[in-house]
Amino acid sequence: MRGIVLSAVIAAVCLPMWAADDNVNADEIIRKFAAKETEFAQARNNYTYHQTVTLEELDGGGNPTGGRWYLEEDIIFTPEGKRMEKVTKAPVISLRNILLTPEDEQDLRNVQPFVLTTAEIPEYDVNYLGREKVDEIGCYTFSVKPKKMVKGKRYFEGQIWVDDRDLQIVKTYGKATGIINTKTNQFPKFETYREQIDGKYWFPTYT
Repeated sequence: MRGIVLSAVIAAVCLPMWAADDNVNADEIIRKFAAKETEFAQARNNYTYHQTVTLEELDGGGNPTGGRWYLEEDIIFTPEGKRMEKVTKAPVISLRNILLTPEDEQDLRNVQPFVLTTAEIPEYDVNYLGREKVDEIGCYTFSVKPKKMVKGKRYFEGQIWVDDRDLQIVKTYGKATGIINTKTNQFPKFETYREQIDGKYWFPTYT
């Protein structure tokens, strides 16, 4: 088992494209990176990590108003080998204007650390946009959008950046989406970065 650290805050930054068109086999790249993502998803289930989530309410000037939700938890294994989430710190929630829904918590766990596996590719329209650098890493950029949505399931809609050497997602920018029963739910755009932790896989480490 290995340990990694995850943290989550809200961010929204999009970098400009530096090459919108080149001669690449997009379908082949999609097939290969989805296979790598499948391998990563399976490997990630064997890792332990510490996760921190912070949500703050701000006024019109961007200053904290005191409304806050903070959570720390360890993703660990029991002596019997069962994977579990252990909350290590959870102060009383003081949010006044924001209501966390089950969809919000599902997005934090499953959509913001987005993984696009071979089995999930048929659920999305994945279109090649071009090449771009992310922190000096050469990447293939794709737009990702669900073809159709099933009630009760959450999806990702936005862009992904795939390392052109390791063929793994290194950055995502977009929003979570799905069929919901109320018009009051609003889901913010987010940006997630990955880091190569073990010399092989790129893990989501900051949102």
